[in-house]
Amino acid sequence: MDNSLSRRWFLQQCRLGLGGIAATSLLSRASDANASSPVEQFDASPVARAKHTPKAKNVIFLFMGGAPSQLDLFDYKPNLIKRDGQMPPQSLLDGYRAAFINPSSKLMGSKYSFARHGQSGAEISELLPHTAKIADDIAIIRSVQTDAFNHAPAQILLSTGSERLGHPSVGAWTQYGLGRESEDLPGFTVMCSGKKGPSGGAACWSSGYLPSTHQGVRLRSTGDPLLYLSNPKGITPTTQRHAIDAINRLNRHRHRNVGDPDIDARIKSMEMAWRMQSSGPELSNINNESQQTLDKYGASATEPSFARNCLMARRMVERGVRFVQLFHEGWDQHSKLDTDLRLLCQQTDQAAAALVSDLKQRGMLDETLVIWGGEFGRTPMVQGVTEDGRDHHPRAFTMWMAGGGVKPGITHGTTDEFGFNAVDGNVEVRDLHATILHLLGLNHERLTFRFQGLDQKLTGVKPARIVDEIIA
Repeated sequence: MDNSLSRRWFLQQCRLGLGGIAATSLLSRASDANASSPVEQFDASPVARAKHTPKAKNVIFLFMGGAPSQLDLFDYKPNLIKRDGQMPPQSLLDGYRAAFINPSSKLMGSKYSFARHGQSGAEISELLPHTAKIADDIAIIRSVQTDAFNHAPAQILLSTGSERLGHPSVGAWTQYGLGRESEDLPGFTVMCSGKKGPSGGAACWSSGYLPSTHQGVRLRSTGDPLLYLSNPKGITPTTQRHAIDAINRLNRHRHRNVGDPDIDARIKSMEMAWRMQSSGPELSNINNESQQTLDKYGASATEPSFARNCLMARRMVERGVRFVQLFHEGWDQHSKLDTDLRLLCQQTDQAAAALVSDLKQRGMLDETLVIWGGEFGRTPMVQGVTEDGRDHHPRAFTMWMAGGGVKPGITHGTTDEFGFNAVDGNVEVRDLHATILHLLGLNHERLTFRFQGLDQKLTGVKPARIVDEIIA
């Protein structure tokens, strides 16, 4: 009786024209669907499309969890090296908050040599010899800034545009705005490597208040990419199909009665799982890659690694996955900077560079945006009296981007003589997100979702700018 008198029942069942109006509105939006997304119709507001032709259709985000030291990899500071062991100027520290150290700790210059590479003359550390070889293919951004200086909030901020839980990630927004290309694979996938998963956890690939069908799907690095892709003994494909059809009929009946979007997401997930039983094992089987390709990435066909995940990322975008996010955790060097930084660069440098050059060789780089970076940077001051480490630093850090409409072979933004503050070409996290959406052909101001009475968006309420200086 309660259900029969509900507002939803009234609107659905009574012939007052309201249901027809709603249906007409939905059909109108569906008619504006993105022609390049045949599997899943464009379900964001059509005005979210920018007026220019998209430069990228896929994204691979190489997320270096823990925050790499920009001062030891990309931001060469000879004056900092000269003043190694001295106290920083007091004017530099006015109003500065550090995460774990006394801001008045001594300055520490980089111990590594830098050299100029490529026609662009990009200054890159000796720790990244493979990245140095693709210097003319990447845009180095030295002036990125964030509002957070602890790992989980900063990783969630870089992933979702907010430090608070419950917001959609940039991958979820991308799939919401553009839909899926592949019928057999998710539109947004995640893989993790390194010491552990990201500090921000699954919030880094959450769908937040968007329909849960847009959430990132975490794939395993070994074996089947998802558990239970193989049927248990005694279950035939026909039996399984009949079971899925029966469950989906019950779910659709329930969805008609209550209108819960999570039920629709569950139906889509079951259908995707069914299709992935054939596409998933083929995706993860890299034995058909040549030994030359495996050697180029530094990957093993069987051992999990960041290198293997990079190769998988290329295979995923080849098969129509819209957004791939690879997390490699462990860049949090409060101590043992030299030992750990060398190891992490060895684990990631070759594969990241191979991914860019492989995409370029296959003619895919123009349509694939590759992003490399962590959640913040590291201080120019040493952590501890005898320790060899750097603290968290949100005021200036380095990321690089390649392909997908990004201008190659440039360095954007500068920092002061200590690498402490960004002084030119500042790029806030929201600017980065606005630029990513712009390259994908989406208007960051108009890509919205109504939630809690507001038109929510990835870039939030503060003004965000597209970083035109790095766009080709």
